[in-house]
Amino acid sequence: MADFNWISALMGGVLIGLSATILLAFNGRIAGISGMVNGAITFKSQEAWRWLFLLGLIAGAAIYEYGFPSPPTPLSNSVPLLMIIGGFLVGFGTRMGNGCTSGHGVCGLGRFSMRSLIAVLSFMTTAFITVFIMRHVLGV
Repeated sequence: MADFNWISALMGGVLIGLSATILLAFNGRIAGISGMVNGAITFKSQEAWRWLFLLGLIAGAAIYEYGFPSPPTPLSNSVPLLMIIGGFLVGFGTRMGNGCTSGHGVCGLGRFSMRSLIAVLSFMTTAFITVFIMRHVLGV
């Protein structure tokens, strides 16, 4: 596992919070990625901000990954099939929970939403249990 760098973690958190605040202040929208993707790919609205926000998200990740001399992201030993199944389960949970971690965790908690607090507690508890089972029970 890579060494923890609190400066890059702090900068990342500040940038996420700042982008969510700017989007809410100037556009009146919540920075929930699942809602943005859904609105962008279903063409429910002709709002270009969805595509621009998603493009900035991808571009920022690419700059972070490839803009430094050594790759900062640690390699994963996870089984690809389990990662694909996990991705589908996350998508299912996002639809079931009416939002994703960014919508509930970053924006909802910042607005003191009780629904978001319950959602965050639910998916964090599920994540803790899943990691425990994967590492300590299944040994994956």
